[in-house]
Amino acid sequence: MKFLMDKLKRKIFIITTSVVLALAIIVGACAIYLGDYYRADNQAIGAFLPQGTTWQEEPSGRIVFEAEGATKGFIFYPGGKVEHTAYVPLMQACAEQGILCVLVKMPFNLAVFDVNAADGIQAEYPEIEDWYIGGHSLGGSMAASYLADNVNDYEGLVLLGSYSTADLSDTELNVLSVFGSEDKVMNRKKYDDNKCNLPNDFTEMIIDGGCHSYFGMYGAQDGDGTPTITNEAQIRLTAEHIVKMMD
Repeated sequence: MKFLMDKLKRKIFIITTSVVLALAIIVGACAIYLGDYYRADNQAIGAFLPQGTTWQEEPSGRIVFEAEGATKGFIFYPGGKVEHTAYVPLMQACAEQGILCVLVKMPFNLAVFDVNAADGIQAEYPEIEDWYIGGHSLGGSMAASYLADNVNDYEGLVLLGSYSTADLSDTELNVLSVFGSEDKVMNRKKYDDNKCNLPNDFTEMIIDGGCHSYFGMYGAQDGDGTPTITNEAQIRLTAEHIVKMMD
């Protein structure tokens, strides 16, 4: 009997040790994955912004770009595994043209962990009459998913190197989809397959020479194409398309 009990204890010990080890490996792998993300290129951002431009993060990490007399607001979800401040130039460019922009920070730089990040923002700016939401890559897809449950609160959606897996086809939303001709990160087949989820009159703009990563300023992204325009030029063009869609 004692022999059987000792044998059972050894088995339990081996199983417990194996489970703990497996969990440690999983946790370690997750930590490595989540800690490996694209950092904002602060030097490039500083060179892009007008001299003396500063921004301040709220405790939540959210950054608001005020625009005097603004009546339109734009909530932006950053791309997957990209530091949210990489999109400061794009938000600043839109704010310079009269749009209040709210750049949200995502947990672990992944919008899937806070799809509802836009909740409550509109109530803080009662002067804004028309609201839009959008994002880059994964952020755009998550913004579209959020919008599907809050259609009546928004006028439109902006997708940058992204697509919507949520069905918005029967809505009256204004939708702008922008991507670069040299984008090799966005899955074009999935992009084309999911066009049916957008209203028939959605606007598609292809930036000639643009790439996937140039909607923000965080350097080259793995697997992306070679751009033939500058990062600054793509951001300016994107801002122009966004403002035109909102006018």
